[in-house]
Amino acid sequence: MTTPAERYAAFRQRHGDDGAALRSFRGLYDFELDDFQLDACRALEAGDGVLVAAPTGSGKTVVGEFAVHLALEQGRKCFYTTPIKALSNQKYNDLVKRYGTAKVGLLTGDNSVNGEAPIVVMTTEVLRNMLYAGSATLAGLGFAVMDEVHYLADRFRGAVWEEVIIHLPESVRLVALSATVSNAEEFGEWMGEVRGDTTVIVDEHRPVPLWQHMMIGTRVYDLFVNEEGDATPRISPTLMRVTRDAERLSAGRGRRGYGRPQRSRPPDRAQVIEKLDSEGLLPAITFIFSRAGCGAAVQQCLQAGIRLTSERERHEIRQLVDERTAHLPDEDLAVLGYLEWRDCLERGLAAHHAGMLPAFKEVVEELFTRGLVKAVFATETLALGINMPARSVVIEKLDKWNGETHADLTPGEYTQLTGRAGRRGIDIEGHAVVLWQPGMDPLSVAGLAGTRTYPLRSSFQPSYNMAVNLVGQFGRERARTLLEESFAQFQADRAVVGLAKQLRKHEEALEGYQEAMTCHLGDFPEYAALRRRLSDREAELSRQRGAARRAAAARSLEALQPGDVIRVPGGRRAGLAIVLDPGRNPRGNGPSPLVLTIGKQVKKLDSADFPVPVEPLEKLRIPKNFNARSPKERANLVSTLLAKVGDRDLGKPARARDHAVEDDEVNELRRRIRQHPAHGCDEREDHARWAERYYKLLRETEGLRRRVEGRSHVISRTFDRICSVLEQLGYLDGETVTDEGRRLGRLYTELDLLTAESLRKGLWEELEPAELAACVSALVFESRASDDTRRPKIPAGRAQDALSAMMRLWGELEGIESDHGLSTIREPDLGFAWAAFRWTKGHSLDAVLMEGVNGNELAAGDFVRWIKQLMDLLGQLGSAAPKNSKVKQTAIKAMDAMRRGVVAYSSLT
Repeated sequence: MTTPAERYAAFRQRHGDDGAALRSFRGLYDFELDDFQLDACRALEAGDGVLVAAPTGSGKTVVGEFAVHLALEQGRKCFYTTPIKALSNQKYNDLVKRYGTAKVGLLTGDNSVNGEAPIVVMTTEVLRNMLYAGSATLAGLGFAVMDEVHYLADRFRGAVWEEVIIHLPESVRLVALSATVSNAEEFGEWMGEVRGDTTVIVDEHRPVPLWQHMMIGTRVYDLFVNEEGDATPRISPTLMRVTRDAERLSAGRGRRGYGRPQRSRPPDRAQVIEKLDSEGLLPAITFIFSRAGCGAAVQQCLQAGIRLTSERERHEIRQLVDERTAHLPDEDLAVLGYLEWRDCLERGLAAHHAGMLPAFKEVVEELFTRGLVKAVFATETLALGINMPARSVVIEKLDKWNGETHADLTPGEYTQLTGRAGRRGIDIEGHAVVLWQPGMDPLSVAGLAGTRTYPLRSSFQPSYNMAVNLVGQFGRERARTLLEESFAQFQADRAVVGLAKQLRKHEEALEGYQEAMTCHLGDFPEYAALRRRLSDREAELSRQRGAARRAAAARSLEALQPGDVIRVPGGRRAGLAIVLDPGRNPRGNGPSPLVLTIGKQVKKLDSADFPVPVEPLEKLRIPKNFNARSPKERANLVSTLLAKVGDRDLGKPARARDHAVEDDEVNELRRRIRQHPAHGCDEREDHARWAERYYKLLRETEGLRRRVEGRSHVISRTFDRICSVLEQLGYLDGETVTDEGRRLGRLYTELDLLTAESLRKGLWEELEPAELAACVSALVFESRASDDTRRPKIPAGRAQDALSAMMRLWGELEGIESDHGLSTIREPDLGFAWAAFRWTKGHSLDAVLMEGVNGNELAAGDFVRWIKQLMDLLGQLGSAAPKNSKVKQTAIKAMDAMRRGVVAYSSLT
């Protein structure tokens, strides 16, 4: 036991290095700050910028809050940026509680509150836009906090973080807060190069220890055991044995006995919650990588009669829910299933995903944080930044749909999800529970739980908007230099060092190979080069024959008509098929017919599926209102096909045959090879083997050399190409940004160039507000179902004409980009046009959601999110359009018409 004098000495030692600001800041908390927090705060007070990489829930935001405190102490401003609006709203409310509304502002796409306050919370995009616009609000800025800075790896939005880091004034001290990444030092070194002195603080210690488990049946087992003498935890032998037994049972290979063996299945969701409740592991977040799965989980618990709340808690929940949703119209609440949702909340159950109305999600977050909702079923979006910790986290599966395929969880994703387990100051320990499924190996779970190698990779790419803003502010040459300072180029340059070293090794090996193939009869490299030329020429002739076959096949596909019965000669789609849509591509990429296979599947084909030209075998009439998504209609059409073809012998599929062609160059090379002195050498084939190795390594060496050249100045080369496109289109004139270019510089959207061109060409001048909303929606919306075969419904008349003109314009821009070696402009998506049109016209929420996107019902949360993104771009158009343009007023009218009901809701409390 320590004496009072020793405790006082320890206190003096802990506080001795603190400046006045840190001492007063520590007094705001009723707990001692951790060492990593103190180290970061001291560096910040000493004048350095800081990068803090620490696990979720470790309290790294305390460092950001110290930057706020320091700014107020010094009479300067602090901007606190976050990647998502919900996190900005949450941080704004936190800071208002501490400093009051007069000192704190908020700037997001939805809200603008007290923007000139000394502390302003904002989304990262807002700060980027301020920097390019040279906003007066930047005056007096001393600190910028970038929360969740690891977002710069995001391939869609990541470039914004790098733009801010590069372009912030030198006088601004940067506080970057990141999840634990394995290359934090590399990222910190780059920040030091572009921002000046930067202290890197890496802390991998979790303040609340995390226990890893697997649940098999209704029993929970520890994933690791750490017995005395073990240097590191090892996988539990008991768990390994139980999973082997469960695998045997799941395969139906039980031990001999009475009756059939019982198959081992994962527990249902209600059983999982009941087990966690009985073990004292609630509140829990169960991650289910499907919105429908989250809703189904709540329903299963409801049907099982689960109730996790007391009478007092139920009363408190009802009171809070009614209060938070009082602003929403009754008819909209009825559409959203409000009463059923509230009933689930009163039982302590909730879903949480991006398809939910923002107001509903925020209620769930608040109730869960207060400990009133005990079980939340969520998609992985909950793990991205929102402060919503639990005692336990449950993961149902170790793979998820990423929009294109089912992909395994990465260690970084697993850590992000399980980082929610363990509430600091409440729980002694957190728990991560993985539900065992047949085929799941504890070793793979242990690999995810124990791996710490998930590096931060830059996704930075110059854009058209970025180019005109940079050239306008700095000129072309200085802009190129600034882009060379990006983290993307920093990482590329690092990679070049390793490649150059490998290149030198290859060049040394080539010298050795050349010596080994020396022949006393003649110049063997010359002889080997002749053999290589012969081999290359024969391969080229084979390719030409193949290309001719493919061209013939493509021509035959061009001639197909709907209803043609064709035969797919091989591959996974082999067999008879009916052409539903010839799929002719106006941009010259070759036809991609949509067919119904004899297996009743709708597939897209291309010329690769046909090694020889295709000829229709029969012709069928396709019903006028045929729906390819209907299994019954597909089955009926296939039955018609089988009845038409009957038992006819179709013979074997035609095969591609190569016929050698006489070629003068081949004959000449063969003659020269036979006459070469080295041809008669007894060791000719030994020399030839060395020559083969030489030429193989030479090809690899040339590839390495190209990679080195390709990675050098890669960002500035892309920038130069973008500037060439902008010059061709009249947005740049050498070093000068034109009026049209300045207009483009105010359009912050993925399809910035297409937006600017549509505005310049007057495609929207004669449109009404609802028609403009429909057209502009195509520039922001991206469908979740990329394989939907239905044509989107669009408004008739002027809106349809404008959308058609936009699609033609996109095709022209894509061609221009291709000429300059670029491919950045995605195809506009018309899927939301009808919903945007109807909402702007004043139709009810029920009607708009019911028809949704391409006839599929639309989730309320998705609808609100897309409408708000659409309103944001309309606001930009209203600001950027020329004074004499009708679009200016039409955009404002469209925004006013859309700002109603669930869309008008603001989450500020």
